[in-house]
Amino acid sequence: MKLSKHFSFSEAIKSQTAERNYIDNTPPDEYLSKIIAVAENILEPVRLHFGVPFSPSSWYRSKELCLKIGSKTTSQHALAEAVDFEVPGVDNLTLAKWCEYNLEFDKLILEFYTDEDPASGWVHASYRESNNRHEVYTISRVNGAVITQKDLP
Repeated sequence: MKLSKHFSFSEAIKSQTAERNYIDNTPPDEYLSKIIAVAENILEPVRLHFGVPFSPSSWYRSKELCLKIGSKTTSQHALAEAVDFEVPGVDNLTLAKWCEYNLEFDKLILEFYTDEDPASGWVHASYRESNNRHEVYTISRVNGAVITQKDLP
């Protein structure tokens, strides 16, 4: 089932961890509109701007999957409002900055990016059907500790 021109339902629920552990990662029917909203408002504009096919690395996560990977069951992934992605050949900082200035979003997080490796990390973006907060963060590892900072570098 297509969610948008370039993204499918199978991409939204794909999880290697779920497959390996026989976890059903199918969202409740009432989450379908949220998944479509993420596809149309986050992923499609990115795909159209950069012109490069890509598939998200993490999108919807069932509560059981969240527990398995040590994520919160209240995360925006579990609510079908968040997606993690990279675009091949595009520096993740460049990608995050383009998203910050060109997309409507709830939270945008550049996760575990380092200047030494432009392909490092990934971009997390969430979208709510109303009341998006437009919050921007960077999460990095400094001397083994995970640090969250407001804004992009």
